[in-house]
Amino acid sequence: MRHARAYGIAVLAALAVAGAVAFAQSTTVPLPEEVPIEAAPLEESAVADLADAEWGDPERGATLASTCAACHGLDGNSTVRDIYPSIAGQSERYIARQLALFKSGERANAIMQPFAAPLSAQDMRDLGAHFAQQQAGAGIADDTVVESGPYADMKFFEVGQQLFRGGDSERDIPACLACHGPTGAGNPGPAYPHVGGQPAWYTARRLQEYRDGTTNERDSGMFEIMHTVAEGLTDEEIQALASYLEGLHPRLDAAMRAAMAQVDPDKVPLPAAPADAGDGAPDATAPEPEAASDEEGVTETEATPETEQPTRQ
Repeated sequence: MRHARAYGIAVLAALAVAGAVAFAQSTTVPLPEEVPIEAAPLEESAVADLADAEWGDPERGATLASTCAACHGLDGNSTVRDIYPSIAGQSERYIARQLALFKSGERANAIMQPFAAPLSAQDMRDLGAHFAQQQAGAGIADDTVVESGPYADMKFFEVGQQLFRGGDSERDIPACLACHGPTGAGNPGPAYPHVGGQPAWYTARRLQEYRDGTTNERDSGMFEIMHTVAEGLTDEEIQALASYLEGLHPRLDAAMRAAMAQVDPDKVPLPAAPADAGDGAPDATAPEPEAASDEEGVTETEATPETEQPTRQ
């Protein structure tokens, strides 16, 4: 009996302990308060972050550009024109925005996305400032004669030249130079890109993308402008425009050189000095500065639509 009573007490004790454990496990214990999770607005992206960045520092951008050099060259001129586009002379804002589009995935490119992913908005502005200061090169336009079709007997690049300079009013296609300038150097204000000298394959591919009208850009305003322009272009016109732009660069053409050769610098009157200029008036007897040679080319503002085109057979 004594053993039976001892066993009974032990069983009751075990049940009591089990009940306590079960109660403890079924009781809700509040966890410490955590910082609430803030969901980012859907409209935020790497492009939106650019608004908080400062104007680019070209010197700092030069230190970052070594990563870009293998494909785009240290000065932004493509190392292999048949594979990589050139970015020399491109505006700071345009380069920064394209890098942001690559980073956010709004512009898909398997090569560029890994390079853009670690860049901050300021990195992008700095890289843009560096490449904006570089001198863009150019390739060769195709002067093969078109054998048939609406452009028969025209040189191939002349088809693109006609569209670039004058557009096509009957099809509501504006002249490309209205936004990209007579030398294709672009417009840094609204960030219209530098297109002169760009490899033809790249320009053609971009024009085809614009014509197709498919984009992942959240703010697609700039894309839609180009879609409206490109949707009426034929394949032949796209290729001809691309060829013309590859050879486009800011050089004096033959007509301008001939006109300059007719000018006698000794007969060009000097501006009259202001009556009250005093000792600060310019010296009319001082020699004039030497004119720049043809080899130096001209700046964007000096260039005319009659831009020289290197061509190839």
